[in-house]
Parts: sequence; C-alpha cells; structure tokens
Amino acid sequence: MEPPPEKRMRAIIIALVLLSGVFYAGITVGERMRPPIEKVTTLDGKETPEKILTDFSPFWRAWNVLNEKYVAATSTAIADDQEKVWGAISGLTASLKDPYTVFLPPEDAKLFESEISGNFEGVGMEIGIKDETLTVIAPLKGTPAERSGIQPGDKILKIDDKVSTSMRVDQAVKLIRGKRGTTVRLTLFREGKDEPFEITVVREVIDIPTIDTEVKSGKSALGGPSTEGGSGIQENGVFVIRLYNFSANSPRLFRDALREFVESGSQKLIIDLRGNPGGFLDAAVDMASWFLSAGEVVVTEDGGEKGQKKVHRSRGYNEFDERLKMVILVNGGSASASEILAGALREHGVATLVGTKTFGKGSVQELVKITGDTSLKVTVARWLTPKGVSISDGGLSPDIEVKLTPEDLEKKKDPQMEKAIELLTK
Repeated sequence: MEPPPEKRMRAIIIALVLLSGVFYAGITVGERMRPPIEKVTTLDGKETPEKILTDFSPFWRAWNVLNEKYVAATSTAIADDQEKVWGAISGLTASLKDPYTVFLPPEDAKLFESEISGNFEGVGMEIGIKDETLTVIAPLKGTPAERSGIQPGDKILKIDDKVSTSMRVDQAVKLIRGKRGTTVRLTLFREGKDEPFEITVVREVIDIPTIDTEVKSGKSALGGPSTEGGSGIQENGVFVIRLYNFSANSPRLFRDALREFVESGSQKLIIDLRGNPGGFLDAAVDMASWFLSAGEVVVTEDGGEKGQKKVHRSRGYNEFDERLKMVILVNGGSASASEILAGALREHGVATLVGTKTFGKGSVQELVKITGDTSLKVTVARWLTPKGVSISDGGLSPDIEVKLTPEDLEKKKDPQMEKAIELLTK
C-alpha cells in the first residue's frame, strides 16, 4: 500500500534539506581546507618558487586574519596592501639581525640615492650599529653635526622624542634627515660622561667634502731647529693628506695630493683617516696601489658559504721606495674603506697606525633593485685584510694607541697628530 501523497512530499523535502546540508557542509569544509594563499584575492604575483620548501601558509593566514579582523585605531594608521608587502619584506630583512641588510621602499630608496650622489639635506654624519646600539660613526667635516660637537662613538639614545637605541639605521636616518633650516634634537651618551645630554642641530644642505692637504713642521732629526729646504717647506716637514671619504672622484684627488707631496720634496707622509666612514671599495684599492707592487693583496672579499673569495690586488702604481715614512691616523670614526686602506698598508709594512681602534665595519653590501622604485641593500660578503683578519671582528687596533680626551678637544690639542709627527721626525 502506497503512502499518502502528502507523506511522500514530506519525505522528498526532508531528503532535499539533508542533501543541501551535506552540500553546504562540504563547501564549508572545503573552504576551511583551502590553502590560505588562495583566499588572498587582492594581490598579484603570489606564486611561490618551486625550490622553496618553507611553509608559507602561516604568513598567508596572518594576512587574511589582518584583512578580516584588524580595525585601525586612527584613520592615519590604515595601510594599503602594497604597504603591507613593503612591511613584510622589511620584517624579513630584520629577521637576519644584520643592521646593514635593509629593504628600501620608494621613499627610502629616493633618500639613499640622494646620499650616494654626494649632497642631501640633513645634519651630516654617518651612523651605524655598534654593540647593538645606534652609534655615530663620524660627523662629516664642516657640517652641522661637526660644528655642534657630535663625536665618533656617541650613542644615539633618542631622536627628538623617539627612543632610538634599538632602531635600524635606515629608520634613524629617515628621522634625522629633513628640510634645510629645520631642527632635530638628539639625546646622546658619550664615554667619559656621567649622564646623557641633548644637542639640537639645524639641518643644512650637506655637500660631502673629500680631501685636504697641508705641511706640518717637525723637529729636526738632530734635535736642533728645522731649516728651510729648497721647496720652501720645513726641511723636516711632514706632509698631511686628510681624507674625508672614499667617493667616486677621491682617487683622482688623492693622486693630485700625492703629486703635491712628491713636489714638496718631503719623504714623511701622514694620511689622516680619522672620522672617515668609508665609501667605494675601488677607491681604496686605487689608493693602496700607489704604495704596493702589482699583484699584492689589498683586501679579500669573503662570500662565505654562498660565494667564493674574491681577491682585490694592487694595480702597481708603486711610486715610492723604502725612503718613504708613513703614519696613518685612525679612530672609532674610521670605517669600511678606511679600514681596508689602513689594514693593507699596515700589513704590507708600508705604514704605522696611530690613534684608537677603528669602527669595525667590514661587511660588503650590494644594492639590488626589487621593483622600479624599491631596492634591497643586502650584505653579500665580509672584508678580510691581506693576512686574513676580519675587519668586522672588532675593527683594527692601532700600532700605537693615543687617545683624544675632552680636555684635548677643548684646548684644540691633537696628541694623535703630535705623536705621528714625532714618529716621522725622530
């Protein structure tokens, strides 16, 4: 006996409801099982390279959670998807804990390009990370930073009202830079002082200086007064080349200074690298080549497990003989290319280092374009001296240590220069 029509209809409806429920449950489970990256619908270029085995699903899950749940505290705190990508890359570089490997989004990339072009608006000092703290490498000659009394080795505790001790270098540079005529307030700590102190600096257009030369008169080798030589300088005069950076045109200027030195008739040379934060490797190699035979090692670029060692050798200009007496002045503001030049000439027996320990910036960065307006500055190697010493491992210790005290600065005395002249004229 067949069931009544109404019962048959009720059974059909129940079956359809059950089927719909199963279908919906299947869709829900499928959606939950769907990889998080497939749920991201606002980005292009999400494909993961085949050789990368790292599980990226937590990243994409976090991306989706932020898009679904995050509510900005203020209207200015809203970031678009592109800014989130830049932030993610910045976080990726920060995970390496290398202060010199940084991502440069469009605004920062433009600032960096202005810096390497040789002029920019700011206070005029090189900064870096030392002992995990933001530190002044060196104020540049003739800049607001130098005139305000900032010194190599000063720890930067605050920039205006922002605590900066654990800031990345690129973040700090962004805050210190600014329009000409505006001010920035720096809270510094200096070794030898009991308390931090503040300095307010007025920003200017910074034109980076390169080189100066002068002749210092030294004591007679016989202990008596010096006499005038045929060139019009002191017979025992010491020729000083002050080098402030290793820019693209510094090799030419250095060559001109050496010509001036040769024409002076002096055999006593001081190269002052104090407060020189470095620059182009090629400039350091070119300068070293005036004092080393062709083929002698200037510096080795050690790429570690990811790259081979690349040896940079003297080009063999080698204009000087054993009569040359040379001292190189260094301090905590001597970094990078300064350390390369000083280390090479010291280890080949050409020069004596006088002053204090150098900064220890011995890593190599390569600038890689990521997009048309963004770049990644990434550490690709470390510098080794001709004898294989890593410059990054604490810097170079001088052969003769001479400290410069606050009293010396106040009285405008320079015991480091005085010691160099003494060594060359005794």
